[in-house]
Amino acid sequence: MSEPLPTSGSLRRRLTLQLVGSGAILATVLFFVVLGFARDVAQQTHDSILLASATSIMDSVSVQADEVTVDIPYAALSMLGNVSDDRVFYRVSMRGQVLTGYQDLPNSGQNLRSGQSAFDTLSYKGDSIRMVNLSRRLSLNGAPADILISVAQTREGQAAQLAQLSRSALQLGLGFFLVATILAIWTAQSSIRPLKQLTAAVSRRGPKDLRPVKRPVPSEMIPLVLSLNQFIARLRVSLTRSEDFIAEAAHRVRTPLATVRTQAEITLRRVEKPENRASLREMIRAIDESSRAAGQLLDHAMVTFRIDSLERKAIDLTELSNELVDRLQPIAELKDINLHFTGYSCPEITGDAILVQNAVRNILDNAIKYSPADSAIQVSTRHSDSTIAIQVEDEAGGFADMDTDALTQRFTRGENAVGTVGSGLGLTIAREVVEAHGGTLLIETSKSGTGACVSLCFPLA
Repeated sequence: MSEPLPTSGSLRRRLTLQLVGSGAILATVLFFVVLGFARDVAQQTHDSILLASATSIMDSVSVQADEVTVDIPYAALSMLGNVSDDRVFYRVSMRGQVLTGYQDLPNSGQNLRSGQSAFDTLSYKGDSIRMVNLSRRLSLNGAPADILISVAQTREGQAAQLAQLSRSALQLGLGFFLVATILAIWTAQSSIRPLKQLTAAVSRRGPKDLRPVKRPVPSEMIPLVLSLNQFIARLRVSLTRSEDFIAEAAHRVRTPLATVRTQAEITLRRVEKPENRASLREMIRAIDESSRAAGQLLDHAMVTFRIDSLERKAIDLTELSNELVDRLQPIAELKDINLHFTGYSCPEITGDAILVQNAVRNILDNAIKYSPADSAIQVSTRHSDSTIAIQVEDEAGGFADMDTDALTQRFTRGENAVGTVGSGLGLTIAREVVEAHGGTLLIETSKSGTGACVSLCFPLA
């Protein structure tokens, strides 16, 4: 199992947080902009009403019989009362003298010229008021006289209106933030969807599918796909070289060793001195050990290589087992071993025929190698509703006092292997092949109790 890769956080989460954060900032800006705009509009509207009221009062001022008269119309003050329930104050003054109205009302329009108006926010009797001052010059007794109209109103209603506007602006900002959050999540999902699709497309490939990736991707992902295709190309070349090397190495290692062994056997027949014959026998034994070790090492390398890229085809295990028994029959006869096959018609499995043949051959090699002369080896195929098994039973003593799980580990040999040529890879190869096909390797004592029974169990296709 591969180790978990180190991570630097989630790209989707990071993108989502950035977009949501941007949405929050924009929502806050929107809240203050809308609130400020609404406040300005409300203030301008209120000021316009105040100015209209002051203008209405100013229009009611007239000069009659060299006296200034003021007839304040009802509408001048009632228009302010219609806006809110705030209190209204007014004052009409000329040359600093109050003609009518509230005498203690703050005076902030003394420097106004005729026709000018000015607005102020002041405090009056503990309340905040909004005041407008409007000035006009009249002719009184042939001399100019400046009339100053002051109209003010408390701001409780305006404050309530601004509070309502603030709530509306807040609701607008929250709504904008909610929409921005939804769009941010959708955008983040959409942005990484091409990466997920590329990952899924590569993950669906089989072990031997080393084609370059040609799936359309966004321009930002092109460097990643190019690097992936370059890696696939290098891997394809490396695997081809490894496969060729294993095949070539198997040929070049086995052929010279077989030649040396043949020459040693010929020389053994010609030599008469006991010490020389003993040396040649040791040489032949060493050659056999080297040949078998090299062969099984190369077989194990081939198995390891092919396991990652199984060539799955229909396999008739009965036919495969029968062919191997026929092929190894001469070797068994040299040791006076009766190698017998009992086959039944079994369903086919799907797998790599070369690997399965290699696994069965290693089990048969072990059985022949460890079985004594004048013994029997029984090979059979059996199947159930879900599995099909190849069983090999011998009379080599079995593994009664041994850990059978440990025997399937690399370079591990049983106690009965002392003095017998071997490398400890036969059962390892068989186990790895069976497990690669989803099956199990069972090592048990034979029914007769005189040997072992090794079963290669494969699931049915």
